[in-house]
Amino acid sequence: MIVVSDTAALEAHLTTLRDHARRVAFVPTMGNLHDGHLALVNQARVAADAVVVSIFVNPMQFAENEDLDTYPRTLDDDLNALREAGVDLVLTPSADDIYPDGSAAHTAIHVPGLGDALCGKDRPGHFDGVCTVVYKLFQLVGPDIAVFGEKDLQQLLIIKKMVGDLGLPIDIQSGPTQRAEDGLALSSRNQYLSASERAVAPLLRQTLQSCGAALTATPDGLATSIIDPAREALERAGFAVDYLELRELATLQLVDRMDQD
Repeated sequence: MIVVSDTAALEAHLTTLRDHARRVAFVPTMGNLHDGHLALVNQARVAADAVVVSIFVNPMQFAENEDLDTYPRTLDDDLNALREAGVDLVLTPSADDIYPDGSAAHTAIHVPGLGDALCGKDRPGHFDGVCTVVYKLFQLVGPDIAVFGEKDLQQLLIIKKMVGDLGLPIDIQSGPTQRAEDGLALSSRNQYLSASERAVAPLLRQTLQSCGAALTATPDGLATSIIDPAREALERAGFAVDYLELRELATLQLVDRMDQD
């Protein structure tokens, strides 16, 4: 496995890789890898002849009050896991490599509509930072395929829209959410949870499943009659709910009921 930290040296390694690989798949990550990331890597291995993974904690997608400085960084463990997973090349660029003049001064890519709702509303600028770094990594790696997790569904939809709108010749594939035995989605940030918070965290998925079943059973009923009590139940359990809404999948437009045209 080749590890490249200098983007200036990347092209030569990719040229050598492509001499032996017809299709290259790419999995961008921020590191602190878990089984969810490795499932995406395994999917990439099946889909292509060679796999490239990036590890880069992207400052452009963090707000000033977020966890850029404390985001878990476990590079040695990550490289060992990727080596065991059969990855061909790992790119570990520095922030200076990606943003020579600093991320604040860098041109940003904004996907309107999809990027303005839900997490885009609660975390202004977040998806602009995601799109910008993903686009730059696409330009550096030049993959045929890129694999993203369905856990970050809004991000997945935004990346697909960006790739389509900009005419990038990349097949965006998605991998299913990987979960702990109690149903909690795997996430690098789960380690921030206290023991009591971790114990109640699976209630989120259970609540979403219950809402989905109730909405499906009464497709002509107002979604708020089901969603509002569910939000209140989560808040009583200790959750700080940013949003709990019924949205149309492709556009993320807010809808009132399941059978709304």
